[in-house]
Amino acid sequence: MFMRSTATLAALFLVSTAPLAPAAEKPTDPQIAHIAYTAGTIDIEAAKLAIKKSKNKEIVDFAKDMERDHAAVNKQALDLVKKLKVTPEDNGTSKALTKAAKEEHAKLAKLNGAAFDKAYIENEVAYHKQVDSALETLLIPSASNAELKSLLETGLKIFQGHEQHAEHVAGMLK
Repeated sequence: MFMRSTATLAALFLVSTAPLAPAAEKPTDPQIAHIAYTAGTIDIEAAKLAIKKSKNKEIVDFAKDMERDHAAVNKQALDLVKKLKVTPEDNGTSKALTKAAKEEHAKLAKLNGAAFDKAYIENEVAYHKQVDSALETLLIPSASNAELKSLLETGLKIFQGHEQHAEHVAGMLK
């Protein structure tokens, strides 16, 4: 696929502070669909873990919102790719996202109580910042199909709200 940009995009989605370098190539619509769906699925899985592990009402309520909203956007994405007869294309970025998510999930799974809550919500803040940035600077501009672009733009608005909500919850834990 676009090998040089895979590391850049993976770094973008990982919880890191490394600056984002420009991608070497634009992803295709089938690749964008897979990246976006994967990113949503990752947050759904993180939310499920938080709902299971946390005893903090704010964390659990936030996680339930993440699970509901990301599932709804992923359903819209699946409906759109079926309508357009597009097969989402697995790619290096999707694989890197999945690998990083498994590593983060393993770290979070070892934590309990306030330590879990803090790590989970900090990850959510960082993850949403980076997903929002990827949508804004790479995925939306790279999308060729108008309906896909529109869905990504709608998702961006929702996920920017998630970022603000995560920041609010993080502030409450301090």
